[in-house]
Amino acid sequence: MPSTTTKLIAALAAAPLVIGLAACSSAGAAEGDDVVRIGVVGKSDPQWPAFEEAAADAGIDIELVDLADYTQPNPALTEGELDLNQFQHIVYLADYNVSADADLVPIGATAIYPLGLYSLEYDSVEDIPAGESVAVPDDPSNLARALLVLQSAGLIELDGGGSIFSTVDDIDEAASKVRVTPLEASLTPTSLPDVAAAIINNDFVQDAGLTFADAIAQDDPSDPNALPYVNIFAARADDADDETYLKLVEIFQTDPEVQAGLLEASGGTAVPLTTPVDELEASLAAVEDDTRTLG
Repeated sequence: MPSTTTKLIAALAAAPLVIGLAACSSAGAAEGDDVVRIGVVGKSDPQWPAFEEAAADAGIDIELVDLADYTQPNPALTEGELDLNQFQHIVYLADYNVSADADLVPIGATAIYPLGLYSLEYDSVEDIPAGESVAVPDDPSNLARALLVLQSAGLIELDGGGSIFSTVDDIDEAASKVRVTPLEASLTPTSLPDVAAAIINNDFVQDAGLTFADAIAQDDPSDPNALPYVNIFAARADDADDETYLKLVEIFQTDPEVQAGLLEASGGTAVPLTTPVDELEASLAAVEDDTRTLG
């Protein structure tokens, strides 16, 4: 397992969530309901219509629930308002499980994405003057990852080299070129006129009128230490072996139209994955253990 003190670089798991999830007394397919409710990231993204069609062809009726706030999808899954969700990476899930004393689990990988730094004013990180401000997402897992991107770009220095648990308190201000301003993730793109640059989660890049090619710096999704940032389908622990849910993961991973939509939605930046579930589970357990120790 990669050490959490290693610079873990890779993809984002940021995601938009539902407004007004209807509470259910039982959880979809696991309790005999024919409809599997899945919280997703941007229902209009091209992979999701393709996924709905492929699921229907396999005889599985799904309802995609559009997401809009990071704090909602995991509690909704825990409470049975959703049967699955697909919006997060392992680090984010570990933080939720520990803080909420929950037991959500990964049942399949989807992809890993680079996390980018964008600017309206500067064409390269070298052009950003000393003392300028850079906005980053403020949720803990994406904040740490954003700080590692800024360090890799030479804009800040983190005490001890940084980790997936780094915070703004770990920034060595004397050795850093810029000041860091944490904001709610959906606000980092709208902050661009007021800051030198901003780390923007993938799901907000195109909504901000940007393209992924506009990034002036980003992390490396192919780094072997990036496993904790693999995006996943998550389920309740009791449903980890549900055959319908595992079939949906298989459809997502293997259907050509779904995979083409995934690449289209990410501007070609996504790296699709079929990481074995036991590796995802081991990574989650390791990050949860470190989270409890450091928390």
